[in-house]
Amino acid sequence: QVQPAESGGGVVQAGDSLTLSCSVSGGTFVGDDMVAWYRQAPGKEREVIGTITWDAGSRNYAESMRGRFTIYRNYRENRAWLHMNGLRPEDAAIYCCNVQRDSIVYWGQGTQVTVSS
Repeated sequence: QVQPAESGGGVVQAGDSLTLSCSVSGGTFVGDDMVAWYRQAPGKEREVIGTITWDAGSRNYAESMRGRFTIYRNYRENRAWLHMNGLRPEDAAIYCCNVQRDSIVYWGQGTQVTVSS
């Protein structure tokens, strides 16, 4: 069982930056894992931010997320990160990571990001 765990959410001011972390609770990422970041705001559909492959570090972003969001991973820390710049009130959402391993997708519980204007 793979249990992703997010951390790093909180309340920030508009214009601030914030970095969220995704780890595997009680375990590690492995070579073929793909990590995806999503967000869901109240009353809205869940939307994908982007993905990163664990081994190669190849990244893809949703078109609307390019520019202010950066996904990266760190082998030594065994974490994937989502760095967000220039946060806006409309970025407020629950941010989740998922891990795709052996064609199964495992979801974390998410971390809340609130952006005050």
